Amino acid sequence: MRPHILTPLFASVTSIKGVGGKVAALMARRFGGKDGEARLIDLIFHLPTGVIDRRYRCTISQLPEQGVVTLELKVGKHVPPPRGSRLPYRVEMHDDTGTLTLVFFRAFADHLKRQLPEGETRIVSGAIEWFRATAQMPHPDHTVTAEEFTKLPLLEPVYPLTDGLTSKVVMKSMIAALDKVPLLPEWQDVGYLQRNAWPSFNAALTTVHAPENPDASLPGTPARLRLAYDELLANQLALLLVRQNMKRATGRVLKGTGALREKIIAALPYSLTGSQKESGEEILRDMALPQRMIRLLQGDVGAGKTVVALLALATAVESGAQGALMAPTEILARQHLATLTKLAPDLRIALLTGREKGVPRDLILRSLEAGEIDILVGTHALFQDGVDFKDLGLAVIDEQHRFGVHQRLALQAKAEVTPDLLVMTATPIPRTLALTVYGDMDVSKLTEKPAGRLPVDTRVMPISRLDDVVGGLARSVAQGIRAYWVCPLVEESEQVDLANATERYTELLKVFPGKVGLLHGRMKGTEKDAVMAAFKRGDFSVLASTTVIEVGVDVPEAAIMVIENAERFGLSQLHQLRGRVGRGAAKSSCILLYQEPLGETSKARLQIMRETEDGFRIAEEDLRLRGAGEMLGTQQSGLPEFRLADLSVHGELLAAARDDAKLFLTRDPTLATPRGEALRTLLYLFGRDEAVRLLASG
Repeated sequence: MRPHILTPLFASVTSIKGVGGKVAALMARRFGGKDGEARLIDLIFHLPTGVIDRRYRCTISQLPEQGVVTLELKVGKHVPPPRGSRLPYRVEMHDDTGTLTLVFFRAFADHLKRQLPEGETRIVSGAIEWFRATAQMPHPDHTVTAEEFTKLPLLEPVYPLTDGLTSKVVMKSMIAALDKVPLLPEWQDVGYLQRNAWPSFNAALTTVHAPENPDASLPGTPARLRLAYDELLANQLALLLVRQNMKRATGRVLKGTGALREKIIAALPYSLTGSQKESGEEILRDMALPQRMIRLLQGDVGAGKTVVALLALATAVESGAQGALMAPTEILARQHLATLTKLAPDLRIALLTGREKGVPRDLILRSLEAGEIDILVGTHALFQDGVDFKDLGLAVIDEQHRFGVHQRLALQAKAEVTPDLLVMTATPIPRTLALTVYGDMDVSKLTEKPAGRLPVDTRVMPISRLDDVVGGLARSVAQGIRAYWVCPLVEESEQVDLANATERYTELLKVFPGKVGLLHGRMKGTEKDAVMAAFKRGDFSVLASTTVIEVGVDVPEAAIMVIENAERFGLSQLHQLRGRVGRGAAKSSCILLYQEPLGETSKARLQIMRETEDGFRIAEEDLRLRGAGEMLGTQQSGLPEFRLADLSVHGELLAAARDDAKLFLTRDPTLATPRGEALRTLLYLFGRDEAVRLLASG
């Protein structure tokens, strides 16, 4: 049960006087919490991005070149635009030193005349502009009486808004919401707070939302650091409680005989790398222990994670148990099936996706329950009711960042004795992000690429050189080389002017008649399979596609990757796409086509792609340039959506939060002490109810 002290914060924003259904809906759209409803907690966690300083008072003759100013002026003449004209409505204002024009576009004349009666005095505040040496203020922020001005903050927080939601409404609601924040028990270590000179939680909120200096909203201030640390501590505590719960589940000893493993290693066309051997040994050590294994295998594109996972699955089968390998897409699941079947022909391996229906599906499920299937490969269909293993010993989840913690828990429920868990990701994740998503796991890293993988020559070119690129592609295709051509959209859009795969497919067909395939996410599974199979056979020389090929597509003969509108992709995604080439004997290249003009961030992103193929360095840069949410995509990932912490700025606090949570749980694993009770409140405050429930069930 959520502590009673938090009840006011989880009320709807409509409990604030003046906030009706329409405003509440706008707030829900901008920062809505659970079930799309904006609550008081969502409002107070909606932090300002800056502060407007209205303290500079001057006369018209003292106006600066630019900036926000506050003046006391007399209202002069109203100058409405001619009927039918698109010219703005103007109001002339003056003091003893000169004249300033207020400019309003699409104005309501009657409203302005009531607000600014001629001859009256008003306090005007807003950004100054100059037009033909004349001072003007377009759409001033405030035009109020002297008495009204005394009620306005001179330092005004700036909030992210949405269409229809004004700053004034958010500020007024925020003041009312802050009054409802109860005095909460201190969950932080008092000594740590004092060493950092951090305020209490309540004081930190007040400082950020009611600033007393222009820098109050900066992420490095004591108040912001305090709030960020609170959120990070809640995250780490929740993850460790999940780990504590998962570890508490009875494990099993899976030692194996090594016979199947040796046959698989002998069948490999290359020798295992040093990091493959090391990671494999870490995994086998964990599996041989009676405690449950919960391990992340992290490796760059092409580092050989699937082989390491197969060796672990073979160990489970040698021990008399079954294995499951789950992938986020059908294409990747089928790719894994092909790889596993080729390397381990002695194993009984089956595939289960949403496409298997009727009698074939029933046959797979009966065989699985009877123990006649050693390894089941599939998509999230493995989670569904009715999928029952005879004896699941090891669950492997690939591309884990596309699944959440809930799905980890769902798969572990498929066995009477909780299976060992190995999760993999080919998206190298910076240490700070790895802690937030995988803080409940031990980590193994693949840092080398298998022998023979050639570097990919990466070039950055403007879209104006499209004809040159197509010409070069034609010469390569004539030599038998295959190519991917990736576009950000499936088809033309009125909203954004970006390349689309359907149109590019049509254009490329004119150059390569009958030799171009089209692949995108809207196609049926059978259609995608047919296109990929044709491309692998060499029926197509060029595959026009969306990012559906980002993960799990392996065609060694494909040596060219063209990415159109590359400036619109994140670094990690570009790196994943580039990893689809360089898998065969031919020299490979990746061409990043961009639309001019190119912004500074996009320029930096493309430059990094030219400089390095190190996925871990690329991931760190992606975090720095785009932030965590955009980098992994919080909606489809297990990544928590932080509201108070910015990992690109507050990342260094994460290790401290983890150490704090770890140390505290060793002393008080049930959160029963006074600080433990306060930490329960913290978990509920940040919506980590799941972790508290695990605690209660233990």
